[in-house]
Amino acid sequence: MANTYTQLYTQFVFSVKGKANLIKESFRDELEKVMCGIVSSHHCKTYAIYCNPDHTHIFVGMNPTIAPAKPMEQVKSGSSKWLNAKKYLPGKFAWQDGYGAFTYSKSHIDAVVKYILNQPEHHKKQSFKGEYLLLLKKFEIEFDERYLFEYYD
Repeated sequence: MANTYTQLYTQFVFSVKGKANLIKESFRDELEKVMCGIVSSHHCKTYAIYCNPDHTHIFVGMNPTIAPAKPMEQVKSGSSKWLNAKKYLPGKFAWQDGYGAFTYSKSHIDAVVKYILNQPEHHKKQSFKGEYLLLLKKFEIEFDERYLFEYYD
């Protein structure tokens, strides 16, 4: 029987719903571990993750049998349920609908990992909106501004 051999690396970007800066440093590490566990449960590999106060970047080596929407649906719903159960925040936490997915070749892994892990420094110079629009343009993704994330600049 033939095997399947792939190199599928995707950076996912998604945003907090309804209010800016809800992800606090006090629980960021725990939240990232929960998300990585969900990614692993789909037989995918997390290369880097960073939960900013208002959005998250996660870089994943994808399992070729899993559509990208499946782990993202589970990461977002599972992490929301976890945060709400922990009661780290007043009110109900949720992610905005949708996400960005940007694919890379193996030769880009180190650069993407460094970029994601350097998010705190990066966002001292650039807003999330600016960053996201730049990614969409860099990857030549057509978009309608009416359907982008709610931003909190």
